[in-house]
Amino acid sequence: MSEISLHQQAHVAMLHELYGAIVTRTKAAETIRSYDAMIRMVTPSDIVVFVHELVQRTSDMEAVRMGINKLLNVTYKALSDYPYHVPAEGTYFHVCIRNNAAMVKHMESIRPVLMQFNKNTEDEVLRSTLAGLWKQLKPFMQYYVIKENILFPMVEKQIEAFRCISVMWSFHDQIRRDLDAIITFLDSKEQVDLKQVNRWAGDLFFNLYAVKFREERILFPVLEQKIDPSLIENLWNESVELGFPYYNPEKKEAALAPVTEGTGLHDLKTGLLTIEQLILIFKHLPVDLTYVDEHNKVRFFSTPPHRIFPRTVAIIGRDVNNCHPHESVHVVEKIVESFRNGSRDKADFWITMRGKKILIQYFAVRDDRGNYRGVLEASQEISEIQALQGEKRILDWE
Repeated sequence: MSEISLHQQAHVAMLHELYGAIVTRTKAAETIRSYDAMIRMVTPSDIVVFVHELVQRTSDMEAVRMGINKLLNVTYKALSDYPYHVPAEGTYFHVCIRNNAAMVKHMESIRPVLMQFNKNTEDEVLRSTLAGLWKQLKPFMQYYVIKENILFPMVEKQIEAFRCISVMWSFHDQIRRDLDAIITFLDSKEQVDLKQVNRWAGDLFFNLYAVKFREERILFPVLEQKIDPSLIENLWNESVELGFPYYNPEKKEAALAPVTEGTGLHDLKTGLLTIEQLILIFKHLPVDLTYVDEHNKVRFFSTPPHRIFPRTVAIIGRDVNNCHPHESVHVVEKIVESFRNGSRDKADFWITMRGKKILIQYFAVRDDRGNYRGVLEASQEISEIQALQGEKRILDWE
């Protein structure tokens, strides 16, 4: 074992002991003092490995979030002082950092209005202005969608200690919940609960800035050390396609895929189709499809014009459990296991999203011999279907 790995092993062991003392309030100050010299030597890589091991040991993500906040408060100076090179302009992480900077600029515009509102909660114009400023932060949530669907799958595939991304995803979800809550409350006619408004606002300021710091000073430096730069830059076009919220550059020119020789027809038993025709059929179905094979790996998703839930090719080959927030993984596992053992063949859910009713269905996929071959997810917007009445037998285009 190398000297560096021995050092890291010692640092990670120290972080576990420090974390335990802090969250249990057992001689925390004494433990911090005893490890002062080692704490000042903590690196981003140490944190990534520690969090990976921590997530492996516990399923209580809320407790992990709280504990991580306390631990990183202790190690903040070491991480801030760690040699840091700002990603060069024109690189993927530079685009991420520019969007973070725009978020901070907007958050700082909220701060004085929030202070004024604290002095005059009865001012309806001020209340509406504050609500509007929080609403203007909503587009930034698209950046988290990009991370979850494009960056995180790459991290999972390329580094062994990848579970820190599940904690970051959990922070994303908490930020989304708090943002929705403060907007809903300020838009309502309810009497102002200033303590609650300030709690939401305080949590949003803290968590948004914390996630930014942890990206730029922990996650990104580790990825730059451990992953081929070309793999990181390959995330560019898909991310731009999904759309960065504040700074969204142009796509970069990509190499053309090789042309298939011959007719390219494939026998599907009920017809002969080219790959292009098959793609077009999937693309024009009024339903989002995602297929997970019998090994729990995502193998395919369709690309209709208005997909309900974002998917990118970065998820192909990814374990389905890692494609969902930590808090909902147990539901995914229950469905998959029920399909696998044959006790169930279908699971239905329906939700309301942006005023539309969404039907989400999961079907067990089995071959002609009845062997389990995976799960097919089908999501469809059904508001118009729900509204149908009577019959329609005549074309009425005119």
